Amino acid sequence: MFEDENCTVLDGYEDKFENLPLEYSHLYMAVDGLLAAVICIEDPVREEAAEVIAQLRSCGFKKIVMMTGDSERTAAAIAEKIGVDEYYSEVLPEEKASFVQNERSSGSTVVMVGDGINDSPTLSAANVGIAISEGAELAREIADITVAADNLGQLVFLRKMSREMMKRINKNYRAILSINGTLILLGVAGIIPPTISALLHNTSTIAISLGSMRNLLCETSEDQDKNTSIEQNRID
Repeated sequence: MFEDENCTVLDGYEDKFENLPLEYSHLYMAVDGLLAAVICIEDPVREEAAEVIAQLRSCGFKKIVMMTGDSERTAAAIAEKIGVDEYYSEVLPEEKASFVQNERSSGSTVVMVGDGINDSPTLSAANVGIAISEGAELAREIADITVAADNLGQLVFLRKMSREMMKRINKNYRAILSINGTLILLGVAGIIPPTISALLHNTSTIAISLGSMRNLLCETSEDQDKNTSIEQNRID
């Protein structure tokens, strides 16, 4: 508007123009080379966004980045409000994907959350792509995981669930190695016959399988219920 079309602001409106609210995206309309109106478009930040980002950081995420096509002023205001580590404004889809690829090349594991068609290349480039259920169909098809759009707290829930899953896998792995190794040694030493060894092996396999059927997310489910309760109270 100003650089390409050489438009100017009406006399007396300079202060109002300079103090436009930062949290809005701005569309400018000019008539005969003079700025006639600024349309402010609101894309409100989710109430739980700042809390979720803080929880993700406590769950081990070392760097949380916001990338948006919005203007610098809007991006800066939102980034400050939600508490991200870095933000990038006026970013094109290919620039988002390039950023993710560079982060992966440097050894980082990247999780990307997006909901638009323009986010699809970045979701594909990330180690883990997470789409929002109400987002574009293409984004949901490309993403590894789709979460409901009503509460971003599910991102924290997924992180805790994955940790608990890996703990159980490693625990089972160690148990299986210990039991089978012991049975092999006892069998080789002639202390127990093959039939007893086979029986103990199958019994231990059933026991470990039954143990793995226990609710993986007892504590995590309680945390999720608390988050849901908090959101319900806000709605009420």
